Amino acid sequence: MRVVSVVGARPNFVKIAPLAREMKRHRWIVPTLVHTGQHYDDAMSEQFFRDLEIGLPDVNLGVGSASHAVQTAEVIRRLEPLLVGSRPDLVLVVGDVNSTLAAALTAVKLQIPVAHVEAGLRSFDRRMPEEINRLLTDAVADLLFVTEESGRQNLLREGVARDKIHLVGNVMIDALEMFRSRWMRSKIFDVLGLAPDRAYAVVTLHRPSNVDDPATLARFIAALDELSSRLPVIFPVHPRARARLDRGGLAAGASGSAAHANGDRGLVFLDPLGYLDFIALLSRARVVLTDSGGVQEETTGLGVPCLTLRENTERPVTVTHGTNRVIGTDPDCIAKEALRTLEEPPVPRRRPPQWDGHAAGRILSVLRRRWEGAAEVPAAVVRVPMELGAGRDA
Repeated sequence: MRVVSVVGARPNFVKIAPLAREMKRHRWIVPTLVHTGQHYDDAMSEQFFRDLEIGLPDVNLGVGSASHAVQTAEVIRRLEPLLVGSRPDLVLVVGDVNSTLAAALTAVKLQIPVAHVEAGLRSFDRRMPEEINRLLTDAVADLLFVTEESGRQNLLREGVARDKIHLVGNVMIDALEMFRSRWMRSKIFDVLGLAPDRAYAVVTLHRPSNVDDPATLARFIAALDELSSRLPVIFPVHPRARARLDRGGLAAGASGSAAHANGDRGLVFLDPLGYLDFIALLSRARVVLTDSGGVQEETTGLGVPCLTLRENTERPVTVTHGTNRVIGTDPDCIAKEALRTLEEPPVPRRRPPQWDGHAAGRILSVLRRRWEGAAEVPAAVVRVPMELGAGRDA
């Protein structure tokens, strides 16, 4: 079975690592890994490939940064000839970034089956670009691999056939467990001069609604400054947020140096961290503040208190089964809710069903059953990908 897996951004790399390793264990599958280049610098791409032992991608499309429309169109334009030439049996996509949607659209136009890992998640907020990507990818996918029961119910309400939906667990947790021995040996605490048993908070911000407006971002920073008067607040800064911080002069006087982290308090800005260092930092935090869906899942897996700086979450199981609370985006509430969490930390609960580190294996089992079933279908009814240019008038 020839499978082309397409990744493009930092969250994708974490999700594909367990799948790539599992694929290498089976002789019946021939994998090809395509990196669109949506995230392309060392901190956001190469460092993750090294940390997650993925190896170099077979193909890098080199798309780079652009608007949503241009980035999506460039992935389609560059991926189509590759798929026409290789004619895989399946295109596998993960997550909800622009590369996910672009690869799914390219494949389905060529009548190549699509598998979506992390399907069915819904925030019900169509102002989020990720929500549009999720909805459209799920609408065209042939196999939908779901991380939690809410995803299965969402897909059924949207009219997706039951036999397309497979509740398999969460490959983010697979990665967490796969690399546990390595992230537990991280030197990040030495680098920051921060004792591992020391009380500190971690914050991540990257969503346009939180960082693009200078006034909104300034209020977030003021709230984090208030919290940092009680304990160090470590802020690995996403490139999107870094550009806005620098433009507004909001990071002036702050540093990622060991001297700052070693104090009793303070807001510490860092460059983006690799996967191993970041998970190590999360694992011992007293509280994590984030607008990232992946971090909500990772803190649930780690049993670390998490406050989600959004009005909604597409991952409700992190609230019902985890340590996550959605507190909204009012900066006036941030310090208050964080201090409340420090004083009354949530009791870690049992992980959500099937978040046991074996999701990748379940996915491969489904793919194998599909492949063996397809081999029994008469050749006359097997779908054949269109030639390049076919359907041009559609």
